[in-house]
Amino acid sequence: MHTIVLTKGVPDFREGEVSFDEDGHLERGKTPTVMNPNDKHALEAALQTRVRHGGRVSLLSMGPPGYDGILQEGMRDVYADDLYLISDREFAAADTWATAITLATAIRHHGDVDLVFAGFKTADGETGHTGPQTCWCLDWPLVTHVVALEVDEEDRRLRAKRLVEGDVGEIETVEVPMPAVVVADPEFEPTYRTASTRLEHKRLRQETQKRAEEYEDHLEMWDHEELNLDPDYVGLDGSPTIVESVDPIPRAPSEREATDVDPEDSEAMGQVLEEMQPFAAGGD
Repeated sequence: MHTIVLTKGVPDFREGEVSFDEDGHLERGKTPTVMNPNDKHALEAALQTRVRHGGRVSLLSMGPPGYDGILQEGMRDVYADDLYLISDREFAAADTWATAITLATAIRHHGDVDLVFAGFKTADGETGHTGPQTCWCLDWPLVTHVVALEVDEEDRRLRAKRLVEGDVGEIETVEVPMPAVVVADPEFEPTYRTASTRLEHKRLRQETQKRAEEYEDHLEMWDHEELNLDPDYVGLDGSPTIVESVDPIPRAPSEREATDVDPEDSEAMGQVLEEMQPFAAGGD
């Protein structure tokens, strides 16, 4: 089994220092970045598949050279056997369509791939387009809003439970041939029912956390020449989306100061009660 997980760096909105150029394009190299939170659900789904069926998990991202830290975060916090960063100035300012073309080409460049996992949506664009569009470029089956999955290696089929139109109250079971693309829902919960799978899960997590300390040894970078991509079809030139305007993102408020109070300390609790009483009574 070879699975690929797509991940993306998104602005760290806690920093409030999101940089745009004069045309309204996000300057990712100048913006504090973290791994997209929804991508961790995709990584969890890939790890479950790795624990149950062995094989290899590759983490794939497109972005500036500084995104290697995003890949390290995924390797350390969840799991990855190896890391791939698609990085080239020709890919700058890509919309979801140009990004999908680039990602699909990189996936095919890997050779034999059984499953591709993607997050539900990103915290910056929130379109939810990239995973499905990448699948369209690959011409593979697509299953979205996945909350549970099983793989039949012998018949090369994927059985998944998915939310119907994102409604957590209605779940359907679907079955598709592999290779396939899976979009993990935030409601996805990995399951390790047997002692052997729980032990394997623990072993793999410990192993990848150690490897993450020297993640550069497991990282490979590809540019447009390596992937044989025409610059006219990727990056800004290959993006049909036109950004009309952007609104500045304000800096998040600083952390509030807090004082720890021991509930057993009657004097301290009395002071808290005294301070809060006017508000409880509707005072100013």
